[in-house]
Amino acid sequence: MSKNLYLIAGLAGVVALGMKLASCVSIPRGATPVRPFDQKRYLGTWYEIARMDFKFEKGLSRVTVTYTANGDGTISVNNKGFKEKDQQWKQSIGKAKAVGSPTEGRLKVSFFGPFYAGYNVIEIDSNYKYALVVGNNLKYLWLLSREKSMPDNIRKQYLDHAKALGYDVEKLIWTDQH
Repeated sequence: MSKNLYLIAGLAGVVALGMKLASCVSIPRGATPVRPFDQKRYLGTWYEIARMDFKFEKGLSRVTVTYTANGDGTISVNNKGFKEKDQQWKQSIGKAKAVGSPTEGRLKVSFFGPFYAGYNVIEIDSNYKYALVVGNNLKYLWLLSREKSMPDNIRKQYLDHAKALGYDVEKLIWTDQH
């Protein structure tokens, strides 16, 4: 092999590794995705009850996420929230795909081209009204509801589960939905 081919192969390897690291779709240690998971029942609008704060949602209230099936088997993700400081709505549109089996609560979500992050449904009630969702690591966690509130017993169950996984639930931002 010539020197140029080694260089090209090496660069391709670095790019592939970078893409893999940038598109981390893992699940936190000890967390287990919901099985069986019904993607069709998960579609629709969810209200964010609480979240671990991060820059894309900083300062937002009235946060919702709406999932819609696309014809190609992916899911359209529409995140929306009100930025009180600016007195305007903010919106992010992305897409989600199943990681492995679509009957498992593991998705990967992208808002930035080819870069995906893990989106793991680790608890959901039998009526698909309340969900506990975690990201790739202990920095991402959401409590979601089909209503603007969540019953105390469900909230406690989800918080206990998150604590057992190592989440610092004291850092949760409780979303104002009014």
